[in-house]
Order: sequence, then structure tokens, then C-alpha cells
Amino acid sequence: MQKYFIEARSLLTLAIPVIISQVAQTAMGVVDTIMAGAYSATDMAAVAVGTSIWLPAILFGHGLLLALTPVIAQLNGAGRRDRIAHQVRQGFWLASGVSMLIIAAIYNSKYVIDMMHDIDPLLAEKAVGYLHALMWGAPGYLFFQVVRNQCEGLSKTKPGMVIGFIGLLVNIPINYVFIYGKFGMPELGGVGCGVATGSVYWLMFLMMHWYAKRAPSQRDIRLKADSHRGPDWASLKRLIGLGMPIALAFLFEVTLFAVVALLVSPLGIVSVAGHQIALNFSALMFVLPLSLGVGATIRVGHRLGEGSVENARVAAYTAIWVGIAMACCTALFTATLREHIALLYNDNPEVVTMASHLMLLAAIYQISDSVQVIGNGILRGYKDTRSIFFITFIAYWLLGLPSGYLLALTDYLVPAMGPSGFWIGFIIGLTFSAVLMVLRMRWLQRQPAALILKRSTR
Repeated sequence: MQKYFIEARSLLTLAIPVIISQVAQTAMGVVDTIMAGAYSATDMAAVAVGTSIWLPAILFGHGLLLALTPVIAQLNGAGRRDRIAHQVRQGFWLASGVSMLIIAAIYNSKYVIDMMHDIDPLLAEKAVGYLHALMWGAPGYLFFQVVRNQCEGLSKTKPGMVIGFIGLLVNIPINYVFIYGKFGMPELGGVGCGVATGSVYWLMFLMMHWYAKRAPSQRDIRLKADSHRGPDWASLKRLIGLGMPIALAFLFEVTLFAVVALLVSPLGIVSVAGHQIALNFSALMFVLPLSLGVGATIRVGHRLGEGSVENARVAAYTAIWVGIAMACCTALFTATLREHIALLYNDNPEVVTMASHLMLLAAIYQISDSVQVIGNGILRGYKDTRSIFFITFIAYWLLGLPSGYLLALTDYLVPAMGPSGFWIGFIIGLTFSAVLMVLRMRWLQRQPAALILKRSTR
């Protein structure tokens, strides 16, 4: 039992800075929306529309680069730190290629926005302007993630936390300068948020790069003078093979919630507002298990690098039990204070009632959500990412969304339940995902030790 407590302490030491970093990163989007809203309602709506297009694109790149964390953790645990710099260099090549694709996609975002029915021409113009300003920050964001993954793979999670908070604090005054046209800058309104956030992404990368170059713990992570500095296609293929299922799983999740938001929209203002409040608060609570999942990836990858299949198993189960304990606390908090939380967003009694009801359903799925996202992190640590793709696709798109649609908008099973039906669909999909993640993890752990260790060196 003592080894589980020791492992839990190591896990939380890694995860707590990641939690704070994720909150800071999420808060940057909140700050953009609030400050654009203070300028005008149209600018706030434009930032919201732009963000709904930006997030799937950038999270796809983010997911691809998450393959670096288990690779670096495994090399670090195996004492092969001399190979880490080469993997990081390939991460930069991958980030560069993905950045060009994202910029090309975002540059043509006008066609997507024009497909939205009855959108105000001024709002559409501002949303496109916001995206065109923000897209130049894509390389900075992804390069920052490469160096952050390097540090996290080496069990150094605090630098990402500190620099994430600096980025959040710097984003506020730069937003102000470009939104309102201060210090000789043009007055850009909501478009200024794109300029500011894109600039902050580059600043965060430069700070992270400066730290990684000068930190005593990482001075040996250097390419040798005679090293191959161009793209290594074999290494890139391995990284893409590991990262693509993660990226597609991210895309499935983001698009699922976007599709549900569209399906809820005809149900009326109360339903839409209640759904958005519950979803926004759930996203905030999701940061906790997501960060534990990152910690689980690092711990499992490191233990496998050391050649200890048993310690990797201990790390995996510790992460799941810590996640369940944390989810019980957040579920109790959500269920007990749901009406007070809803009132922080809106004081309309009907909206508060709807949001409170949906938050009760959110409290139910938090345990399943915690297990599935931590299971996702554990499978990344084992470098078993293809299963993540299949589990996510089946759970979200073949089970969660169809069952939610049937319950919410049809009378086939029960009288149409409205937004509650979609949230019951979330519960079904996330529970199925959690069960499959744990079953897959247990199946992996039953394999011969030699096979597990061989897989981990891919």
C-alpha cells in the first residue's frame, strides 16, 4: 500500500502545475471574450465564432505533438537522454509542417463562416479578421508545446505553469492596446484580441525555449555537432503514427460538443443558455482529470523506460484511483452548489433551473469522464494510441451522440427530453469510453513483460 501512496505523491507533484497551466491557458480565451465584449457585443460574438473554428484546428496540432511526452519520458527513464534532442528536433519539424496546414485552413475560414445561415456581415468580417490575425500565432503555440512536452517528458511541469501564467498576465494589457488602439497602435476591436493572443503565443515559446536552453537539468539535451539536423522521416513517421490517433480523438471530442450545441440551438434561448453554462463549468472541472492524465503519461512512460512493468502498473492504477477520488469531490461540489454556480453566469430563473438540472447530470458523468481521460493518458504512456482513436470514435460518435439525439429530440424511446437527453447521451458515451479504456489497459498489462517493454521503445 505504501508504494501507491508514494506514487500518488509523485503523480500530484507532476499534475498540480499542469492543472494551473491548463487553467491559465483556458483563461486566455475567457479574457479575449470578456475584453472584446467590453468593446461591443458584435466583437464578442466575432471572437466566439472565430474561436469555434480555431480550437479544432489548433487542438489537432496539439494532439499530434502529445506523442513527444511518452517518447521523451521513456528515453529519460531508460537513461538514453542523448537521443532526446533528436526527438525534440523532429517535434519542431512536425510543428512547422502542421502550422503551415493550420495557417492555410484558417486563411480560408471565410468560406466556413459564409456557410453559417443568417450571419451578420459585419460579424462575419470581424470573425475572419480575428482568425487572420490569430493564425500567425499557430507556429508559436505549437513550438511552445514542443518545448513544454520536452520539459514534461523530463518530469519538469513547473516551467509550463509559470510561463502559462505570465502569458495570461501579459495578454491582458496587449489586448487592451490593440482593441482600443493605445500607444499609437490601430484600434482593431475584437480583431485586436487575435493580434494580442498570437503575439503572446510567440512570447511564451521564446520564454520556454530560453528556459530549456539554460536550465541546469536540461543542459545535456543538445544535438551533437555532427547530428542530422534536417527532418528524419523515420522518426517523423513514428511520431505521426503515435500522435495522429490522439489528434483525431481531440477532434472527435471538440466536434461532438460543437454538433450538440448546434442541435440544441433550435430548442430556444433558455435551453441554449442552460446548456452553455453547464458545459462551460464542466470544461473547467475537466482540467483536473486532464492534468492527471498528463501526469499518468509521464509516470507510466518513465517507469517503462526504467524497464519496470510492475511499477508502470502501480503508476497506472494510482492515477485512476486518485482521479476517482478527485472526481467524487468535484461531483459533490457541483451537485451541492449547482444553483449558486448557475447564478454566477445568469440570473434568469428559467435559465438557472435548466443549468442546475444539467449540472446535476454533469456531476454524474464526472467520475466516468475522469476515468476515461486518465485512461487515455495511461494508454499514451504505454504508446498504445490507436486504441484511443477507436474507443473515442465508438463511444462518442456511435453511442453517445446517437443515444443523446434519440433521447433529446425524438419520441422513439421516451418523450423528447430536450437538452437533458444530450447530457444523458454524454453519460452513456463517457461511461462506455471509461470501461473500454480500463479493459484495454488491463489487457496490455497482462501481456508478457518483454512485449510491453518492446512496445514502449517504439
